[in-house]
Amino acid sequence: MRVSTRAAAYRMPNPVHYNARMASGSNRVPSAIAPALLAWYDRHARRLPWRISPADRAVGVVPDPYRVWLSEVMLQQTTVAAVKAYFEDFTLRWPTVGDLAAAPREEVMKAWAGLGYYARARNLHACAIAVASDHGGRFPETSAGLRALPGIGDYTAAAIAAIAFDEPAPVVDGNVERVVARLFAIATPLPEAKKAIRARQAELTPAIRAGDYAQAMMDLGAGICTPKRPACALCPLNDDCAAHAEGDEDRYPVKAAKSVRPTRHGDPRFTGSWPVPPSGSRGSLSWAPTPDLWASAPLRRRKRYSRY
Repeated sequence: MRVSTRAAAYRMPNPVHYNARMASGSNRVPSAIAPALLAWYDRHARRLPWRISPADRAVGVVPDPYRVWLSEVMLQQTTVAAVKAYFEDFTLRWPTVGDLAAAPREEVMKAWAGLGYYARARNLHACAIAVASDHGGRFPETSAGLRALPGIGDYTAAAIAAIAFDEPAPVVDGNVERVVARLFAIATPLPEAKKAIRARQAELTPAIRAGDYAQAMMDLGAGICTPKRPACALCPLNDDCAAHAEGDEDRYPVKAAKSVRPTRHGDPRFTGSWPVPPSGSRGSLSWAPTPDLWASAPLRRRKRYSRY
C-alpha cells in the first residue's frame, strides 16, 4: 500500500448536470455520468481484500500493482467469493511479485489447486518471473506495456492499468458490458456489440479516478444492474439509462439469435433406435438393414452395426 502526494488532485469533482441529452435519450452527457457514478461508489463500494477504499484513495493511498494483478488473474472466469481465500493465501505466502517469482512452480500450482483453469497459474508464475527479472520487480504502468507480459490480455491489461495506475483505459468485463449496453440501449446483438460497448465505455471513462470508475461500474453491474430483475430504483444512473426509459432493461445486452437446427427427415420406419438384428445374425452377414433404412440412420449407428 503506497501513499501519493497527489491526493487533492485525485478527489472526485462535484457532479455537474447538463441540459444536453445523450443520443440515447439520457438526461446527462457522458462526461457527467462518471461523477454521478463515483459519488455512489464513494458510499457503496464493496470491501474486497485487494481493493483500496475510496476514503483511503482520497487521502493518497494507492493500490499495490502486484495485488491488483494477482486479483485480476484469479478473477478470470471465477467468482469473487471463490477467489478471496486463494488471494489471501497467496499474499501471505508470497507478499511481493519477487517472492512469487522465486517460488518453485510446483508449489505455486499446488497453492492454486481447486481454483481451476490451471493455465492461469502457469502464466501467473511466468509473469512474476518476467516482472522480477526484466522489469526490476515493477509492473509496467501502461496497458500497452502490461499486454507484453505472459498471461495478460486486453481486458486484464486495461484493468490493471486503470486500477493500479489510473490510466483512463476502458475496462469492460461482463458486468460493465451489461451496464453500458443498457445505458445506451445498444441493440446490436453480442458479440458484434462488443466494439460499440467498448467505444461507449471509453467515452465515459474519466481522466481522473479512472480506477475507481472502473471498479464502480463493476460493482454497479454485480449488485444493481444484474442480469435478471435489476434494482433500477437504487441505480444512480436510472435517469440516464435508455433501457430503463424504454421499460425493457432485461432485453439488454441483446443476445444473438440461436441458429435453427435443421430437421432431419429419414425413413418413417426408423424411430430413432437401430433395430436389433435377428437372433443368430450377430457377427455374420445373414442380416442387414434395407438400403433406405441404412441411409436414414445416424452415422454412429452405421459405424456400430458395420461390425456385424
